[in-house]
Amino acid sequence: MNNISHTHTNESIMQLLCTIPDPEVPAINIVELGVVRGVEIQNDTVHVTITPTYSGCPAMKAIEDEIVKTLLANNITKYKIKTVLLPPWTTDWLTDEAKQKLQDYGIAPPQQTTNQHLEAMLSGKKIAVTCPYCKSTDTKLTSAFGSTACKALHYCNACQQPFEEFKCH
Repeated sequence: MNNISHTHTNESIMQLLCTIPDPEVPAINIVELGVVRGVEIQNDTVHVTITPTYSGCPAMKAIEDEIVKTLLANNITKYKIKTVLLPPWTTDWLTDEAKQKLQDYGIAPPQQTTNQHLEAMLSGKKIAVTCPYCKSTDTKLTSAFGSTACKALHYCNACQQPFEEFKCH
């Protein structure tokens, strides 16, 4: 019987999962995105806990399939993938590196924590979204939804580029 704990650690498995790009935003991986909540080896079984960015996120099946494919490619045949909804995913879980990668990819990353965003919305003092191309704040929301439910579509008046924003939540 192959003893997984002698060949892999929680950290090494997490590093394997860092090789899986998000299927909707391939500039970042599923660990940077915060979808992977944790990895734990118990009784030679790898337990991977994941949380969708939205309940009902259509990318979750593809993410699960890629996790399985990666585990199997690394001779990890005993695994369990658990999806948890509480606490719900938040953009606060995005790493700073992921936010920079989003910006470099042409998607405006969240500029506030979720609590700051909610406070701004309730007070009517929502901050302008910064264009990822020219860094102007002379932008406008054109659609609350972009190519996916977790993004909104904006237009930059300065450089005249449309761009998506990764929405705070």
